[in-house]
Amino acid sequence: MTDLDVRPVDRVAHARAVRSTAAAVAARLQQVLGRDVVALITAKQTRTVTRWVTGTAVPSAQDQQLLRDTLQVVELLAEVEGDDVTRAWFIGMNPQLDDESPAEEIAAGHVRDVLAAARTFINAG
Repeated sequence: MTDLDVRPVDRVAHARAVRSTAAAVAARLQQVLGRDVVALITAKQTRTVTRWVTGTAVPSAQDQQLLRDTLQVVELLAEVEGDDVTRAWFIGMNPQLDDESPAEEIAAGHVRDVLAAARTFINAG
């Protein structure tokens, strides 16, 4: 894929995911998806998510990657569809993901499949 193939909305989503602090990433995900969904995605307790948001704990490198990857998908959708649709999309069944929810698929390690499904969703809009 060349730079010309990347849409501006993809660039913005990627930049936000890369440039944000770990606490800011966790806070944005909690704002859009809710603490329970972030906990589901990371397989952590909700109080751990709260500690990440407040900065009293720092996610491990693996958790940071998962959070940043999730934020990239969130920002891609939110830029086009808004926060409410993004949350609904994340928790609902998705036909492109064999009727699993995107949140469950990210938790299972299929973030690229979820990103592809998000791109399909916004392109079909």
